[in-house]
Amino acid sequence: MKKLSILFLVLISLLGSCSKDITEDNMQYPALDPVSTDINAGTWKPVLLSAPDEFPVPAPIATNNPDYTAQINEIKSFQQNLTEEERNVVRYWSAGAVLRWNEILRELVAKHNLPPYQNADGTYPIPSAANPLAYPQFPFANPPYAARAYAYVSAAQYDALVAAWHYKVLYNRAAPYKVDSSLQVLVPRSDLPSYPSEDAVIEGVTTEMLKLLFPGDQDFIQQKAQEHKLARIIAGANVRSDLDAGETLGRSVAQKFVTRARGDRAGAAVGNATIWAQMETDAINRGEVPWISQESPKRPGMLPLFGKVKSFLFDSLTMVTSIRPAAPPSTSSQQFKDELAEIYEYSKNPTREQIRIVHFWADGVGTYTPPGHWNYIAAADFVNQRFSEVRWARNMALLNMSIMDAAIACWDAKYTYFNPRPSQMDPRIKTATGLPNFPSYISGHSTFSAAAATILGHIIPAKANEYDAMAQEASMSRMYGAIHYRSDCSKGLETGKKVGDYAIQRAMTDGAE
Repeated sequence: MKKLSILFLVLISLLGSCSKDITEDNMQYPALDPVSTDINAGTWKPVLLSAPDEFPVPAPIATNNPDYTAQINEIKSFQQNLTEEERNVVRYWSAGAVLRWNEILRELVAKHNLPPYQNADGTYPIPSAANPLAYPQFPFANPPYAARAYAYVSAAQYDALVAAWHYKVLYNRAAPYKVDSSLQVLVPRSDLPSYPSEDAVIEGVTTEMLKLLFPGDQDFIQQKAQEHKLARIIAGANVRSDLDAGETLGRSVAQKFVTRARGDRAGAAVGNATIWAQMETDAINRGEVPWISQESPKRPGMLPLFGKVKSFLFDSLTMVTSIRPAAPPSTSSQQFKDELAEIYEYSKNPTREQIRIVHFWADGVGTYTPPGHWNYIAAADFVNQRFSEVRWARNMALLNMSIMDAAIACWDAKYTYFNPRPSQMDPRIKTATGLPNFPSYISGHSTFSAAAATILGHIIPAKANEYDAMAQEASMSRMYGAIHYRSDCSKGLETGKKVGDYAIQRAMTDGAE
């Protein structure tokens, strides 16, 4: 037990060092107490796993085994003289593992959503995953990068939990508080088998994904992982072997997603000077005014090849033939002139309400991005639905795969058509918020929002109209802000809805409905 005491002191020191992260603001959620355990979730269709038992989990020891008794005693040793800080840690994590790790991911995105400053010679440095702590730090978590990060983490969590539910049913080992009634129980009781621990599965798969996506933050990520596991022991919810099995399973599943991520072409999305020049030349050859960076010095467009990234919900042929929108109004057409004049009027005479809408949906530099905004909206609503952890993961995976694929479709259109921004065409136009450094058509906010609203309306039908109204407002915010033309926004909404419909198709065939 001396070794356990030392471990306890180390972990408590870690908790103290990050206690500022556990505030009254993010402690607001109640403990997760699902209306259903979704006991059959081990039969649901995973995203990448070939089968829920693709990665073996050994049978647990019996609850009358002396080693299991020792693990029960470990819980009791932790529960002696619990401090208020330790109870706060339990309360924080008891809100739900998927919820809390999504918050942590949003925090990392916001931290890294900072474009690099130019070099002395007017060129711009590019963050490198091979040297993540050098300036500019890796990653620059811009909206496409963030959408991809949310998708990979959520989809990996879902697959890992489908596997976990399979083994829970297979082995059916009761929770420790059902084995020893003298244990304190600091979280809602459940009939769900405890082996492997769903919390440890989520911790294991998420930490591996976050280390890939945010390699310079491994100490912070590991600190959160240790805190999460300790909370489950303090709470009396899991014994050590529940946690060990879950963490190992989660890490194994993560490697499938890591392998996919390394080969999904995102690493080449930044392009190069030759590609950037060719896109401009192609637009000129079509008789159009090409997009030109309005930054000084001119910055290469953000991720011009992100439209080539491998999507989750459809293949590249489907995107080109069924999802990519038709060309925008020609820059020499009367429709283009009319739409440009409309944006000038918005920029000249904004109302207080329009300005409020612009800033509410801006989600610019230093924020968790528009994809993160929709994650926040979804998480707040999912809490009220009292989903199980596996259903939380499934729904967040559907949401974020939809948003990532919307980003791919949007960036495909942006760099296919290379359309100029309103303020480029009319210098009198002053934007109400920052001007994104990439082509105008189609609107990213509109595409992200329609995709998110479409799948969220399927998940919570009672709020479908409300989600659609949010998407419409997010889209209009870009016109009010003088950032996009009407065609950018209307076609962005159409494209996003198409992507969201593919997420609905998956939802209706994954076995969870």
